[in-house]
Amino acid sequence: MAANTAGTASTGPTVRMTHDPIVSPADTPNFLDNEFVPSKATQWIPVYDPATNNLVTRVPQSTAVELSMAVSSAQNAFPAWRATSIIARQQIMFRFTHLIKENWDRLAASITLEQGKTFKDARGDVLRGLQVAETACGITTQLPGEVLEVARDMETRNYREPLGVVAAICPFNFPAMIPLWCIPIAVMTGNTLILKPSERDPGAALILAELARAAGLPKGVLNIVHGAVDTVNFIIDEPAIRAISFVGSNRAGEYIYSRGSDNGKRVQANLGAKNHAVLLPDADKETALNAIAGAAFGAAGQRCMALSVLVTVGESSSYIPELVEKARKLVVSAGFEKDADVGPVISPESRARIESLIASAEREGASIILDGRGYKLEKYPQGNFVAPTVITNVNTSMACYKEEIFGPVLVCISVQTLEEAVDLLNANEYGNGASIFTKSGSSASYFQKNIEAGQVGINVAIPVPLPMFSFTGNKKSIAGGGANTFYGKPGLAFYTQQKTVTSLWRRENVDSGKQVVMPSHL
Repeated sequence: MAANTAGTASTGPTVRMTHDPIVSPADTPNFLDNEFVPSKATQWIPVYDPATNNLVTRVPQSTAVELSMAVSSAQNAFPAWRATSIIARQQIMFRFTHLIKENWDRLAASITLEQGKTFKDARGDVLRGLQVAETACGITTQLPGEVLEVARDMETRNYREPLGVVAAICPFNFPAMIPLWCIPIAVMTGNTLILKPSERDPGAALILAELARAAGLPKGVLNIVHGAVDTVNFIIDEPAIRAISFVGSNRAGEYIYSRGSDNGKRVQANLGAKNHAVLLPDADKETALNAIAGAAFGAAGQRCMALSVLVTVGESSSYIPELVEKARKLVVSAGFEKDADVGPVISPESRARIESLIASAEREGASIILDGRGYKLEKYPQGNFVAPTVITNVNTSMACYKEEIFGPVLVCISVQTLEEAVDLLNANEYGNGASIFTKSGSSASYFQKNIEAGQVGINVAIPVPLPMFSFTGNKKSIAGGGANTFYGKPGLAFYTQQKTVTSLWRRENVDSGKQVVMPSHL
C-alpha cells in the first residue's frame, strides 16, 4: 500500500490534519487476500474534501475480476477460519481493539478529510464502532449452546454455526462506525466478510483493514472492494454470499432487501428516519435545549439518528427563541478547525438538496426563523456549508416534514397535549428514534409505552443503545419489519445459523428390532 494512499489510509504513525490540497493524490486500492491491490478499473469516482472540494483520492469501480477475486479469497479462507477456535479469534479481536485505540486520531482524521465531520465528532464515530469491537471480545459468553437430556440415554444440543461468506454495504455518514458494526460480529462468529465502504469516503475502512491484518486476521477473512451500483448488484446476485448488511437510504435499502431476499440471502437493512423529540413545559429547559441543539445540528445533521423534528407541547413553544440563540452560537467551519461545532455536508449536491427543502418550507407557509442557506467562509469559500436552520409553523403535509433532510435543519411543530404529540409521532412512517424531555415520571411512562419507535429516549436526544443491546429501528426505518438488527444478540443471530443434534447412546445392548415408528425412548 502506498505510504500516502488517499492521504489518510497510509501506513505509519503520521496523522494528516489539514485541509490543504494533497499533492498527487493516490488512488484508493482494493484489499484482497490481506494485500492492498491497485485496481485495474476503467471507471473512477472522485472523492473530495467537503470543506474545500479539493480532490482527496479516486475510488475505483472494482472490475468484475476483482469482485470475483474477493469472493474466491473469502471462500478459500472460510474453512480454516471456521475451524479456528473462538479463543484464537478472541485474541485477534483484543489486538484489533488495541490497534484501533492506537490509531484513533488517524481514523478520525480520515473521516474529517473525506466526510467533513469535525475532528472531535469523528473521534466519536470511531468510539462507537470501537465499542462494538470491544463487546465482540466477550462473544465467548454469548455463543455457548444448550443441551438437554430429552429422554433416557438421549440428548439434544443446540448451537450456532457461521453462515460462510457475508457482505456489508456501508454508508458515507459513519465511515468507521458502520464497518465496525459488521467486521467484529461477522468475523468473531466465524464468517468471512466482503465489505464495500461508501465510494464517498473509503479511507477509514482501509485503515481498519490494515489494522485487522496487523492484529493477525488471516488473509481472506476480510476483503474490501469498491464502487457504486455495479458493486452492489454483484453483492446481491453472487450466490456465494449468504447474507448482506446494509445501512443507507430507503430507496437503496428496499431494493437491496427485496432483490437480496429473492436471491435467498439474509438481509438486514437500516434505512431512513425522521426522528422526533417531544418537549414538555416541565422539562429542565437548559439541559433539554442543549441536548436538542446538539442532536439536531451535530454532524451537520448527517446522522440516521439526528433529531429532525421538535414537537413542543403547550407553553414549551415559548422556548424556541432560546433554542435559536443556542443554534446561532454554534461555529460552522471546516472539521480540522479547533473551534468548529458544525462541519460541511458531504457534497455540493447534498447542500443544494438541503437548501431546496428549506426553500420549499418557505413556499408552503412555514417560518424560517434561523436560515443557514448560503453560508460562506472566507477561508473555505468552496466548502459545502449549511448553517443551523430552524423552521416553525410546520405541519405534517409539508415536504420539510415528510422528507428526511439529512442536514442541520430542525422543523418545529406545536401541539397542546402529550397525547396529541404521541399520535403525531406514531402517524409518521418512520420509526428509528423518538425522545421526550420531561421531569414527570408518569408522562415519560406514557410516552415510553405508547410510542411506535425502535429507540426511545427519556431526556436523551439521541437514544442509540450501546452494543450489548442492538440498533432497534421500527416501521419504514428497518427493512422487513426490523426482524434483523445490528450488533447485540440479534446481530449474533443474524450472522449465524442454528443447528440441533439429537444423540442416542444406549447404556445396554438391546436388539431393538425393526424401527418403523417415530422414536420416543421414554
